[in-house]
Amino acid sequence: MTRVLVATDKFKGSCDAAGAGAAVAAGVRGLRGEAVVDNCPVADGGDGTVAAAVAAGYTRVPVLATGPTNEQVWTSYARYGELAVVELADVSGLARLPGDKPAPMAATSRGTGEVIAAAVDAGCTRIALGVGGSACTDGGAGMVRALGARLLDGDGVAIAEGGAGLSTLTSLDTTALRQRLDGVDVVLACDVDNPLTGPNGAAAVYGPQKGADSAQVASLDEGLQRMAGVVTTTTGVDHRDAPGSGAAGGVGFAALALLGARLRSGIQLVLELVGFHDRLHGTRLVITGEGSLDAQTLRGKAPAGVAAAVHGDTPVVAVCGHNTLAPDRLRSAGIAMAYPLSELEPDTAVSMRDAPVLLERIGARIAREHL
Repeated sequence: MTRVLVATDKFKGSCDAAGAGAAVAAGVRGLRGEAVVDNCPVADGGDGTVAAAVAAGYTRVPVLATGPTNEQVWTSYARYGELAVVELADVSGLARLPGDKPAPMAATSRGTGEVIAAAVDAGCTRIALGVGGSACTDGGAGMVRALGARLLDGDGVAIAEGGAGLSTLTSLDTTALRQRLDGVDVVLACDVDNPLTGPNGAAAVYGPQKGADSAQVASLDEGLQRMAGVVTTTTGVDHRDAPGSGAAGGVGFAALALLGARLRSGIQLVLELVGFHDRLHGTRLVITGEGSLDAQTLRGKAPAGVAAAVHGDTPVVAVCGHNTLAPDRLRSAGIAMAYPLSELEPDTAVSMRDAPVLLERIGARIAREHL
């Protein structure tokens, strides 16, 4: 029996991870009908993390929560026993901005805290928090407020939402937050190592991607520094330079400093959540992939993480929309060969539109060449 494991991330703008994997699997089965093909969607802690868990058998739990600009949105977490998988991107992410209009100063992470609160209130004692793709740079202030923390100005009044509100932060009361999370274990799924502040911090590196101009970046960084100071005074520990504290506009900092979170690689954690290592047993070929194979892929993205998790002589190949990595760089990451859709369809718009069809053709080609 020939076993093939397909573990792809999403092809952004074309198809989700499950759809991409299904198309590749169909191509493999079409040419090698005897093959047993296991479609195992994966993610790196950003958007698609909950979907990957649900595809692996977790239960999707709907939650009505606050979006990044304070509108109510339906989101969800994935649950398996006492474990909840929470995805910041689906509630506080860029995709949740109404009309795709950036709100760099006002966007809040409150909804992420509301989803965590819903999971805890439902009896979950373990939280896996994926923080990629955020729309906010509020230092996680919104998240911890939703969990019971009080962030106050000099007059004892609650500060405004968003990164702009941090400029008036003077004191922090975590009493209710600590009571709510007593006995709850939080793991932060994150693949960036940026500190909270400074030239490599959350505002400087990621603020422009969220619509912040140079003046707003400076203001956001000052606010994050102010929050770091208040949190350090309150807790006695300074986490502002901890790797990952700059993730998701500083949500990483709040998770580490105030939720007591442990930092894990996003893709490694997701692979554990979906049972990748057990599903790898007896596999003859692993097919991974994502929309673009580039330098970022080698810094903790899903294909590199999948390849690193495959041991022994099992070959790993990758499908992608386009590839900018030379063969030797792919091999150094454990990927024997890349199969870009651009080789079949050079027009990017057409390739994105027809990605499922092209992925099925690529799947057949991989089966022909590797099985």
